[in-house]
Amino acid sequence: MAYSYLFRSFYFSILLILFDVTSAQLSPTFYATTCPLALPVISTAVNLAVAQERRMGASLLRLHFHDCFVNGCDASILLDDTPTFTGEKTALPNANSVRGYEVIDSIKAQLELLCPGVISCADILAVAARDAVVALGGITWTVQLGRRDSTTASLDVANTDIPSPFLNLDDLITAFANKGFTVNELVALSGSHTIGQARCLLFRDRIYKETNIDTQFAIALRSNCPTAGGDNNLANFDTTTPTVFDNAYFTNLLANKGLLHSDQQLFTGGSTDAQVRTYSINSAAFFTDFGNAMIKMGNLSPLTGSNGQIRANCRRVN
Repeated sequence: MAYSYLFRSFYFSILLILFDVTSAQLSPTFYATTCPLALPVISTAVNLAVAQERRMGASLLRLHFHDCFVNGCDASILLDDTPTFTGEKTALPNANSVRGYEVIDSIKAQLELLCPGVISCADILAVAARDAVVALGGITWTVQLGRRDSTTASLDVANTDIPSPFLNLDDLITAFANKGFTVNELVALSGSHTIGQARCLLFRDRIYKETNIDTQFAIALRSNCPTAGGDNNLANFDTTTPTVFDNAYFTNLLANKGLLHSDQQLFTGGSTDAQVRTYSINSAAFFTDFGNAMIKMGNLSPLTGSNGQIRANCRRVN
């Protein structure tokens, strides 16, 4: 009797361990047999979208980032509002900022024709972000696959957990630490601002009120960002190579040319100064650290196993 009980307990424990491993583990070869052409399809679509509009590279990268920081990488950011459901698209960090939804829609439609019900929207976001960086001259990395899609979203978490462009260094460190990132990974991931643009609303206070900013840089930005109005006027994060994924972001910080308050906070006499200096002269170090940090970000609380679903349309649950 005792032996039988111990055997059953041991067997049950092994099943739990196996379930945890198989349900939580992502793999770069997850679709190797179920949809072997998935990654080439995504790459081709991203390259086409970026060729048509270089800014789209940054937009696809931002989509993945804003998705993962809200309850993990589960494609919750893609869900449209309905009369009975409020998603994340209208959250303050996303509204009039996050874009590229149509590119993801197009990729999903192609994959549904090729391999119906196989490729998750969350995995499309992760692969598209990598391919967008590559399309703009940046590093590649191995994307882990096997995420599933959420059936819900959180407007409240989107409003609180996506780091604000107005944060000071200590608050930035805390915001990233809450997601399991080190200070070094915070700096590396911030380097994504070597591409893309920001709205006047987000940098107006910096160019009119802050002192740790290059004078000519501020004057140039004021021409398209008045003290009132023009909230949605855009400026490049990097004024030198705005559509090339390089290390110019860090060089700009050394010259007090960070566009957002949160950008310049990385080089303002604090604990991250040394790493900014390193990246400004060593692009290889930045690329390596960025790729590793992106892999880690892509592993934030994925839905796997029987959790979630594979949405047929990224904008709504099945």
